[in-house]
Amino acid sequence: MQTPSSQIAAPLRTAFYLALVLTLAFKFWFAQKLPMTGDEAYFIYWGVYPDYGFYDHPPMVGWILALLLQLSRSEWVLRLPVIMLPALVALAMLRYLKPADEARAYAVALAFLLLPVNVWNVLITTDTPLVLFSFLSALCFAGALRRETQWLYAASGAFLGLAFLSKYFAVLLGLAYLAFVLTQPAGRRSWRGLASVIASVLPFAALNAWWNYHHCWANLMFNVYNRHDDAGWSVQTPLLYVLSVLYMLCPVALYQLWRSRAALRLKMAEPRVRFFIFAWVVPLAVFALLALAKQIGLHWLLSFVPFFFIAAALVLDAAQLRKSAVYLSVFSAIHVTAIVAVSFMPMEIWKNNRLYDGIVFHVKTAELLQRLEPYAGRYEFSADGFSPAVTASYASGKYFFVFGTASSHGRHDDIVTDFRLLAGKNILVLRKNPPNPADYAPFFAKVEYRQFELYGATYHLVLGQAFDYPRYREQVLRPLRDRYYRIPSYLPLGHCYFCERYFPDEPVPRR
Repeated sequence: MQTPSSQIAAPLRTAFYLALVLTLAFKFWFAQKLPMTGDEAYFIYWGVYPDYGFYDHPPMVGWILALLLQLSRSEWVLRLPVIMLPALVALAMLRYLKPADEARAYAVALAFLLLPVNVWNVLITTDTPLVLFSFLSALCFAGALRRETQWLYAASGAFLGLAFLSKYFAVLLGLAYLAFVLTQPAGRRSWRGLASVIASVLPFAALNAWWNYHHCWANLMFNVYNRHDDAGWSVQTPLLYVLSVLYMLCPVALYQLWRSRAALRLKMAEPRVRFFIFAWVVPLAVFALLALAKQIGLHWLLSFVPFFFIAAALVLDAAQLRKSAVYLSVFSAIHVTAIVAVSFMPMEIWKNNRLYDGIVFHVKTAELLQRLEPYAGRYEFSADGFSPAVTASYASGKYFFVFGTASSHGRHDDIVTDFRLLAGKNILVLRKNPPNPADYAPFFAKVEYRQFELYGATYHLVLGQAFDYPRYREQVLRPLRDRYYRIPSYLPLGHCYFCERYFPDEPVPRR
């Protein structure tokens, strides 16, 4: 005879596995339907040229894509990790919570699975391995709390190290571990366990530091200095952050936690509950401070979202969690309906949108590249920014380098491309907007400007003959060195590919 708890769990179990099948089916369809974005193509080319580090972030997603590229270049194969990730996390969440309360476990796993970002997100990025390894690290840490098991603390540290090699936001989870230990009752603080975590993280951090030491401290330069041109005190960014939190978590569960705050205070005496509360509250509090001056991306929150749902399951009952699942099912259904509807619309419907040229570029890349075929063999192919360059590279299988200053993002091309080898050659630059002749005429013996239309969008070609490398070095590469490769004086000088390649007789600039 079924108990009341198992009677509640039965329909939730059915709903969970039905949602698992339907969301996976939708994501496989969407992953094949959606063209590769510029960011994804950028990371794919990390996999094409694997290394133990890359310009913007640590190397994990590049390593994963290097393996997947051995299987196929198909969109759904390269996106397979992010397609499967929410399902795997939901199943692990279910296994972790089920022994205590089956109904609550199915309810919260269902809610997490139906979170809109878990339904529509098929983009393979640095956040994909970060979510996985952060989640595994936290589960190991929580498991170690029960019996102060040192090998589980060490495993937690190893997974945290892998998360660190995915993205530096792993540091915020480590900060949550520290905050948790500091708030444990006196005499019960897990300092030995925390030391095991740190000891296990160190080899991974050392590998990343070694790569940075030999590569202009590129990760640190990008994440601490070069990418923050838009930072500044703002009223708008905190409001956007609040909306992001409401979107990425679940307003229903947040409201229920607020209403249950008295019970939450009592539950906080349990180490496991307090740990999972800290695991999402501490990172989101750091982002809240940053939001005073900088816009926080939705994807920044991804790796801490599972801990919110586990914390909710440890405080709320199955009936409360089921309301969150119902709300999220409706919210996600709206997203799916909109995505399917847009996929059947003719592309020209977006013709008056300012992003139309980018839409055509990504949807009709193969046709666009056909327009370049007459120049193949006579010109080296490039683009004016990393997104069009790597998108064209992925579609063609031929690497397009970046010509010009571009932006602070996507500068891994500085490592891949050696302009010294292009001296005297003809260069084609593909652009989505009209070129400024002053940006090209000084660097070639002769320049032609052409344009063509594709589905109503206009694209521009710069055809430069006999590239003048010495002038480009002085007028473009030198300012780039001074802008992006000015190493802080507190860091030891190792090797800097950019400075040593183009300015071997000059000291590395310091800030």
